[in-house]
Amino acid sequence: MLPTTITTTFQPMAWFAGFDHDVTCITTFGPQRSMFESNFPVDKGTCSYQVLWNAFKRIAAGYSTDEKTALFNGAASKAYRLAV
Repeated sequence: MLPTTITTTFQPMAWFAGFDHDVTCITTFGPQRSMFESNFPVDKGTCSYQVLWNAFKRIAAGYSTDEKTALFNGAASKAYRLAV
């Protein structure tokens, strides 16, 4: 029998608690082969666009300027062959 009501707890920043996975990926593959991405506007139910990009900036804070460029732009430009 299916329940007649569904109870959920909304935790807008719950996904950010696991950002160590992002750091592990960047450490494993390097900034030149890693990129930040989002599923906006679909993800709008979890956080705002500003919160998402601030999270990316916090993750990238310990990287050099060249590494940040790779994470925010370079790797995607290469992967998708974009002239940016």
